[in-house]
Amino acid sequence: MEGKELAQFAAALAEDKKAQNIIILDLHGISLVTDYFLIASGNSMTQVKAVAEEIEVKLEEKGIKPINQRKVKESGWILLDYGDVVVHIMRKEERDFYQLEKLWGDGDIIFQSNLSVDI
Repeated sequence: MEGKELAQFAAALAEDKKAQNIIILDLHGISLVTDYFLIASGNSMTQVKAVAEEIEVKLEEKGIKPINQRKVKESGWILLDYGDVVVHIMRKEERDFYQLEKLWGDGDIIFQSNLSVDI
């Protein structure tokens, strides 16, 4: 599965779990680390974990495992690194604080769902 396709598949899985403000940023030529960021919000840490778990399970069923993952319950942020795609699932508070969309604002938004954050 190519990077863009993987990001879109993960975004659809996040939507299925009712994640909010889902975006995919194309970081080609901007980041040396990855090609795409998928950023999504959950209303609670329980929802953040459920979204991340759904993405992990469904991608693993396709033989795709994360290279790295950071699951810090207290942080309100779960990161799943699939190489070409880095998935960020965050509580709204953490997303508002870190503002990844602004930090990586030179990237093109190639997908958005229920977008209500300022970019």
